[in-house]
Amino acid sequence: MQNKRLYPAKTAQMRTDRRSFLQLGGLGLLGAGVAGVSDAAEPPSWSEAGGGFSNYGQPADTEQRTIRWISANPAVPGEGVSWTPLHELEGTITPNGLHFERHHNGVPSIDPDEWSLLVNASGERSLRYSLADLHRYPLQSRILFIECGGNSNTLWKPQPVQAAAGHLHGLVSGCEWTGVALSVLLQEAGISTQDKWLIADAMDASGVTVSLPIAKCLDDVLVALYQNGEALRPENGYPARLVVPGWEGIVNVKWLRSLSLSDVPLMSRFDTVSYTDLQKDGIAERMTFEMGVKSIITSPSVGQQLTTTGDYEVRGLAWSGAGRIQTVELSADGGRNWVPAHLQEPVLDRALTRFRLPWHWDGRAQVLMSRATDTAGARQPSRDELISAKGGNVYYHYNGICAWAVDVDGDISHVYA
Repeated sequence: MQNKRLYPAKTAQMRTDRRSFLQLGGLGLLGAGVAGVSDAAEPPSWSEAGGGFSNYGQPADTEQRTIRWISANPAVPGEGVSWTPLHELEGTITPNGLHFERHHNGVPSIDPDEWSLLVNASGERSLRYSLADLHRYPLQSRILFIECGGNSNTLWKPQPVQAAAGHLHGLVSGCEWTGVALSVLLQEAGISTQDKWLIADAMDASGVTVSLPIAKCLDDVLVALYQNGEALRPENGYPARLVVPGWEGIVNVKWLRSLSLSDVPLMSRFDTVSYTDLQKDGIAERMTFEMGVKSIITSPSVGQQLTTTGDYEVRGLAWSGAGRIQTVELSADGGRNWVPAHLQEPVLDRALTRFRLPWHWDGRAQVLMSRATDTAGARQPSRDELISAKGGNVYYHYNGICAWAVDVDGDISHVYA
């Protein structure tokens, strides 16, 4: 797609004139359409009956390649991850069947008729809710991202790993979650002034148990029953899970079993060992909770190729555990110059935000980068800034800038820049 009048060939650059780019796309499509109409044969679908109904819709046969990539630990049954293919998706809502997974000992099989949620309050008081009980409460829906604390952790490695955007950064997904406000259940159970923490216990075989500050639980946490309008799927916590807006994935407890109020955190292994980061001063940072501001370019990215010089749209996703995305800036020269990208509406609190910007590639080597700033004022750091601040022994919570190098043949590779 080229138009030298709108894109002078004298330089390769990011385009900030979005109107020109949109006009270019419209003219190109219009010309192609007019040229093809007179010679087009009638499609067979005009004269042949189509397929029938299905009880549950499936992707087109030609789209079956869009799947989660699985990385499992063969030594532990059901331990591992599966990655959302961010580079093959559009918009900001992740289909239920492509939401990332992180399991520590497999997906439990739970009979919803036998399941209940126990809420242990102060003293001897406790309440038990069946699934039918929870469905009687007022429900609320929120569009939110969930990100594993281990997402993007290969970028801590000394050399850049060559993998698709979703295979490096795909332990994040965005969905509409519907459920009961946790605050309603806790207030019904009764909260004392001594209650500072909530201990959430799961039903999976790995014994996931985490501690959450009571202030967060009374603010915006959901006991989610639905994901994108349908009941939670088993791998995403059926029949009920916590959704803790903006906080790391492990505290969004799946297969919820019980909630207990406490004056102190439990200090379980998931509080103290897993998802902790050894800082350069030798002290481990625990209970990080809030996920940092972050962005990635999903197209063009590793695994894709630019087949011709001309005009492209740079696309990606940004998110922050501290609020909304304020701005996303893009660079085509390895971070020397930056221009603002367009943020696709709606831009929501602690949700994935899609960004876009026209870019003209003239065949020269380029390095594409994105950096996000959130409404709390935090700006996504460079990889060097992140390592300088945290040291080289960190494994979790990587939110540094990611760079894709485009060579003169249009091949794309992951680089540190």
